[in-house]
Amino acid sequence: MLLTVLRRTAVFVASIVAASVLVFLFMAVLPGDAAEVSLGTNATPEAVAAVRAEFGTDRPLPTQYVDWAGGLLTGDFGRSLISRESVTAQISDRLQVTMILVFAAMVVSLLIALPLGTLAAARHQRGSGLALSGVSQLGAAVPAFLAGILLVALFSVTLGWFPSSGWTAPDDDFVGFLRQLALPAISLGLVEGAVLTRYVRSAVLEVLREDFLRTARAKGLTRSQALVRHGLRNAAIPVVTVLGLQLAALLIGAVVIERVYVIPGLGSLLLDGVSSRDLLLVQGVVMVLVVAVLLINYVVDLLYTVIDPRLRGS
Repeated sequence: MLLTVLRRTAVFVASIVAASVLVFLFMAVLPGDAAEVSLGTNATPEAVAAVRAEFGTDRPLPTQYVDWAGGLLTGDFGRSLISRESVTAQISDRLQVTMILVFAAMVVSLLIALPLGTLAAARHQRGSGLALSGVSQLGAAVPAFLAGILLVALFSVTLGWFPSSGWTAPDDDFVGFLRQLALPAISLGLVEGAVLTRYVRSAVLEVLREDFLRTARAKGLTRSQALVRHGLRNAAIPVVTVLGLQLAALLIGAVVIERVYVIPGLGSLLLDGVSSRDLLLVQGVVMVLVVAVLLINYVVDLLYTVIDPRLRGS
């Protein structure tokens, strides 16, 4: 067990190092000079050189990378080229908003996928099971931003039940916070829930055909009792795998949803940095997103050994 954790931790750390190199090089090879962009078209060569010296972009790339990577270890992402503010402070403020949205969307997707996927598997030979499968397939084909627009048109414009945009901190107005969180979370959660429903159905359906479940039925358990007591844990391993991928997809999908609902999260910060060509800010946000995805995959790997004891000694 300990060896498995150490090995996967080493892979996780190596992946972060490799990702940091790729992110840094990708930003470095982009055409144009960030210093010139930050100062405008009328900037003098002396002013551009001063900005390059201030932010260290006039140094060799290996030196810039070492300084940037060293700052990552201490939580210092540098300063924005445009606003001159700390990138770490901006990311920290926006990350809290994004994580709230992603967590709420994941809850919505689980509330949809677990019961509907299990029901679709248990009734796969009936019309209701086929209908659930068809609805989930249709939902998986709908982009999150389109779902967001449709929900705004129905629940904000037509019915007036929820606000169409904006964000209120939960400490300021908790009821207002929930009303503004509802539509973005449902927009993300509906699509991901439809995708996850299909995987839950497949996993449960495969377990229903196993011999141990038939043995449990032969001992007097009903179909539902056998599934709950013996089947769901065995079906959880492929579902956890997909759940990790879906969580990463929610994190990336939040970039678009935050723009649709005008939410001041990490996605909005990233798009603002791209539009203003604030490469240091973009570099920091992209690295945070990459680390978040890698961390999700790392946690999923560790969960395998908790769910399935057979993996602990392999």
